Amino acid sequence: MRPESNRSLNFRLLILIFGLFVYGLGVAMTVHASLGIAPWDVFAQGISIQTGLSFGVSTVVVSALVLLAWIPLKVKPGIGTVANAILIGLFADFWLSILPDTSTYWQRLLIFLVGVVIVAIATGLYISSALGSGPRDGLMQGTANALDKPFWMIRTGYEGTVLTLGALMGGQVREGTLIFALSIGYLVQLSMKFFKIPKG
Repeated sequence: MRPESNRSLNFRLLILIFGLFVYGLGVAMTVHASLGIAPWDVFAQGISIQTGLSFGVSTVVVSALVLLAWIPLKVKPGIGTVANAILIGLFADFWLSILPDTSTYWQRLLIFLVGVVIVAIATGLYISSALGSGPRDGLMQGTANALDKPFWMIRTGYEGTVLTLGALMGGQVREGTLIFALSIGYLVQLSMKFFKIPKG
């Protein structure tokens, strides 16, 4: 590999890790606000409540289970996929340990909303490294391809399932869950446009 290629890969790895670090902050802020969280995070939180594992470690467990489901779908993970599966949960635990306590609803709401925006920005940032999709995105895209169904239908099915299971295990479903669901797609689209990530 040429030195130029090494520098390019090293830069992309730096972007990937930094993007995941920032993503962990966004997730931690939405969890810390205690106003409801994204469907997959509800699932991880439910596992955390039932097992006593930290939220971050539970997130890693969920990612590992999702990656196992890639095998029959014949989806190949990239460096970014593995990094995503391992690091986001660990970074989220780090941020959760240092975020300040909040006492009023409006403070918590502000933290939640900023967290959602940070998640969207970080998504565009780490995807711009072009080192592999996240575990959940790969699962949903692989399933959509295998079943020849629209991506939105598969995503709705998966997220509805994990949201229900997470809620049954004690994961928090509140107004924040709805806010996240309604806003994250548009915000990620803006982020991907900002980082000049091509569609498809």
